[in-house]
Amino acid sequence: MTPAGRAQAAIELLDQIVAAAREGGAAADTLIARYFETRRYAGSKDRRAVRDLVYRAIRRAGEIPESGRAALMAVAMEDGELAAAFDGSAHGPEPIGAEEAAAPAGLAPAWLAERLKRSLDESELAALLGRAPLDVRVNALRATREAVLPSVPGAAPTPHAPMGLRLPEGTQVEALPAFAEGRIEVQDEGSQIVTAMAAAAPGMTVVDLCAGAGGKTLGLAAAMQGPRPGEGRLVACDADRTRLARLMPRAERAGIGPVDVRLLDPGREAAALADLAGAADVVLVDAPCSGTGTWRRNPEARWRLTAARLDRLVALQARLIRIAADLVKPGAYLVYIVCSLLDEEGADQIDAFLGNNPGWTVDGLVPMAGRQHRAGFRLTPARDQTDGFFVARLKRP
Repeated sequence: MTPAGRAQAAIELLDQIVAAAREGGAAADTLIARYFETRRYAGSKDRRAVRDLVYRAIRRAGEIPESGRAALMAVAMEDGELAAAFDGSAHGPEPIGAEEAAAPAGLAPAWLAERLKRSLDESELAALLGRAPLDVRVNALRATREAVLPSVPGAAPTPHAPMGLRLPEGTQVEALPAFAEGRIEVQDEGSQIVTAMAAAAPGMTVVDLCAGAGGKTLGLAAAMQGPRPGEGRLVACDADRTRLARLMPRAERAGIGPVDVRLLDPGREAAALADLAGAADVVLVDAPCSGTGTWRRNPEARWRLTAARLDRLVALQARLIRIAADLVKPGAYLVYIVCSLLDEEGADQIDAFLGNNPGWTVDGLVPMAGRQHRAGFRLTPARDQTDGFFVARLKRP
């Protein structure tokens, strides 16, 4: 592909991504993969170059752009080589007109940027749109980190998590023998750190209330050493059938013992979990959230979030915390996690719960990274080189 052809491809993809953001369609990565499935003439260098243009444009535009052309023009205004690709050639975009408006730069839609600025400084805000590292977690049931290191080209230990490895950008993890053998799983170091706050151990009854596809469930199982049959119980729950269906194949590859998998009916969770009432040593709530802490991986998520959707998420999070609290046995723990840096999804939720539930206290366990933020802890891309998280560990009286 010529530079002009790459620019035109980026514009076409950006148009699809903008439309999907407005209409709740597929994620950018999915749309890019589909686009190149039907364009076999594009080589690997072309695909990488187009993808880079697309994500440069997405990261630069805080508000959802009017069009893919407006989004890429904004990048071209700062990149002479790209601007020259708007040449009107057969497979390239038309020249930029004197009156054409490029998409304005910004962190996020104005209403959302304002909320983030209330508790994040400028360096932390700027880091939200950088490039995320590629991390994996070594499965302690299969190997040690030291044993895996030589078999993963370019890998290095992550700064904080004891089982984490950081891989070179672009590594095809699923093609590695260590992945096929169940010795590693893709998981951001921040996710490893907050999962460790559960302090799961052999013999415990542990509930992962919002398990999704099971990333944190696998980490909990490794800490429980299986769990071995007859020694502890791990319950993984979610309301999303499709995501939950991905858990068991991952568990089998990782050599995880019996997992009690439960599909929950929204609004009727208490009935499905009645046998666990007051019985769990740990309940982990990795609650659905805005995902502001994962913008480095999914920058177009800024365009999908609305104030109304955020309000719905906040209400759901509060309800999930109440459901989780009923499962915790006296003297045991609730661990609340969101991959968000908005206080209404993190610290405010915990303050509200503690205010409404006398006797519950904040446990003194400190994560291996992050900084205290009110009743919990916060990890940020700028300080910790992880995705952004809020985590709090609460003890039932």
